[in-house]
Amino acid sequence: MENNMFCYQCQETAGCKGCTRMGVCGKNPQVAGMQDLLVYVTKGISDVTTRLRKQGKFVSKEINHLVSLNLFITITNANFDEEMIVARIKDTLEKKNELLTLLDDKKDLPDAAVWCSFDEREYAHKAGKVGVLSTKDEDIRSLRELITYGLKGLSAYSKHANALMEDDEEVDTFMQMALAKTLDDSLSIEELIGLTLEVGKYGVQGMALLDRANTSTYGNPEITKVNIGVGTKPGILVSGHDLRDMEMLLKQTEGTGVDVYTHSEMLPAHYYPAFKKYSHFVGNYGNAWWKQKEEFESFNGPILMTTNCIVPPKDSYKDRMYTTGAAGFPGCKHIAGEIGEEKDFSALIEHAKKCAPPVEIETGEIIGGFAHNQVLALADKVVDAVKSGAIKKFIVMAGCDGRATSRNYYTDFAKALPMDTVILTAGCAKYKYNKLNLGDIGGIPRVLDAGQCNDSYSLAVIALKLKEVFGLADINELPIVYNIAWYEQKAVIVLLALLYLGVKDIHLGPTLPAFLSPNVANVLVENFGITGIGTVEDDLKLFFGE
Repeated sequence: MENNMFCYQCQETAGCKGCTRMGVCGKNPQVAGMQDLLVYVTKGISDVTTRLRKQGKFVSKEINHLVSLNLFITITNANFDEEMIVARIKDTLEKKNELLTLLDDKKDLPDAAVWCSFDEREYAHKAGKVGVLSTKDEDIRSLRELITYGLKGLSAYSKHANALMEDDEEVDTFMQMALAKTLDDSLSIEELIGLTLEVGKYGVQGMALLDRANTSTYGNPEITKVNIGVGTKPGILVSGHDLRDMEMLLKQTEGTGVDVYTHSEMLPAHYYPAFKKYSHFVGNYGNAWWKQKEEFESFNGPILMTTNCIVPPKDSYKDRMYTTGAAGFPGCKHIAGEIGEEKDFSALIEHAKKCAPPVEIETGEIIGGFAHNQVLALADKVVDAVKSGAIKKFIVMAGCDGRATSRNYYTDFAKALPMDTVILTAGCAKYKYNKLNLGDIGGIPRVLDAGQCNDSYSLAVIALKLKEVFGLADINELPIVYNIAWYEQKAVIVLLALLYLGVKDIHLGPTLPAFLSPNVANVLVENFGITGIGTVEDDLKLFFGE
């Protein structure tokens, strides 16, 4: 039986093999096909830009931003709007054809670089020929997809930095070169493995770029207690990752009588000094992305999705859900705005004024803001705790949350950890344990939340600093173990970045990626010690010998 679609880029892919009829995320075969085609034409324009650079020709920031946004749109749970994706395909083909006229040598161009149909009737036919399974060799396919998914994660971080007017031409050049190489049938397995690790190198550079963009604009994150209750005014709930969108909305809601709340991955916005001046920025509502159907219902006011992590909305609140940037869902209002432009959130604000205040679903506070600058400010205290034996080990539990009940492992694992351990976290994985009462060690909280998934960079900086402080030759000699949960492609680039930094023996769960062929998985196991999770009891014995 022929597949209606094929996608296995996320952890929840059907049967841990691949979605073939409908995406577990909710995307239909038509959207899946157009996303495949958008990736294909993005690889095509990247092949052209790579050739132009080799000829000494200039490639504009506009094209760099186009490539990043195209990839970001195809990340799991980002965009379900077929019309918007088709518009991106058309725009990319148009820009690519303009660039083709600048090439001195047009020999040996791959099909993705020369295909230029603007007839939408051909799109579905073409999409059926260029998806994941168009690469027949299982190991080549696995490595090409691993590279592509890493680049999708890197594109997201680049886009957020671009929104703050920060660019890294070297990162953009690499992204496009690497995309072009996934079209090259002459590359061997060994060359593709080398390219995969190089993706990790630029992952570190891309996350450093975003870290500089965020901290230079909004200040270094500070230890912050965040209210998880509600106020009495109407509210707007902001989800996703884009801090620039949050900044614009906070400015535009000042004095309107509308409160602003964060949801899921936007929680760390509270840690930045620049946002603390807004008295109507009142707290965080709810939990990780996958619980949004019930939480968006009870919030009552409008929801702004700034990036991925959309769950197809219920009709009861669909008219209250707005999208912007890479996010999109058919029937939801999309707020336009290019990089460097001021977005107009007035429709969202007027909508909020007509809504009831949020229904309270919990009370209390959670604490975060332990990015690298803040932790390094506490370095003496942390080092003393390690030297005295008060802290025996750090457990990196960064990554993603998700719907699968198997993810309760991470809650149970956190509860069962010895009291002399500290959890280092970033990303929405923290929602599995950040509301538990795990206490502190000499005033150091046992859960140190660095922020969003991109702030996994902070955890790497902290580890490298500790390596230096303790005078160690190898990062793996530190009292740190890695037990990471993954869901989508931003977790892939974080994983590749850690591998590039030399981190070994990472435990990855709740399942290993379906896109890793047995042979590619063996390479990761043999060279880096990557393994899956076991039971809580077995893993505690493995990590602590108890």
